Amino acid sequence: MSDLIAKAAIDRKLADIVTPVIEDMGFELVRLRLMGGKTHTLQIMAERPGGGIEVDECAQISNAISAILDVEDPLVDSYTLEVGSPGVDRPLTRLKDFEAYEGYEAKIETSELIDGRKRFKGVLAGIEGEDVLINIENQGETVTVGLSFDWLADAKLVLTDELIKEMLKARKEAGILNEDEFDDIETGEDTSGESEE
Repeated sequence: MSDLIAKAAIDRKLADIVTPVIEDMGFELVRLRLMGGKTHTLQIMAERPGGGIEVDECAQISNAISAILDVEDPLVDSYTLEVGSPGVDRPLTRLKDFEAYEGYEAKIETSELIDGRKRFKGVLAGIEGEDVLINIENQGETVTVGLSFDWLADAKLVLTDELIKEMLKARKEAGILNEDEFDDIETGEDTSGESEE
């Protein structure tokens, strides 16, 4: 099966090291990428099994991963470790992600040409076995396309107003979002009741 969590060989090696640590802490690894540059960056996205993660939890994961990587020492060069949330327009890296986000707009890229194309944008329609289903527009008509999970090279949700509203609603219902902690939004309107002349 395709591995969108950790694509490159070094990513898979690192994922094998850090996944047990993350899972022992009660989280799931969503994506791991070692990115080049002057200093390498090891980017790790994690979340609770039901979704979501807090900043202090990212810090705890970072400390635990730093400790295991110091012991295992899989990287020759120095690197910066970044642990974060998948975010609202999250990458879809596991087959279950395509089922969980059914009904939301996504962009999917395949490793090979499928019917003359590699990029598909549409509304996720769940999964069927090992196939990811997506509703796309084709000559003014909506058609459902099945893409084998093994064919996928990249996939992510498209940031839409509907997606943002649903994520905020889910955080509020989970007790993670407390609207009382936010300041009122300045609208630029004069609410003092006095008119300027």
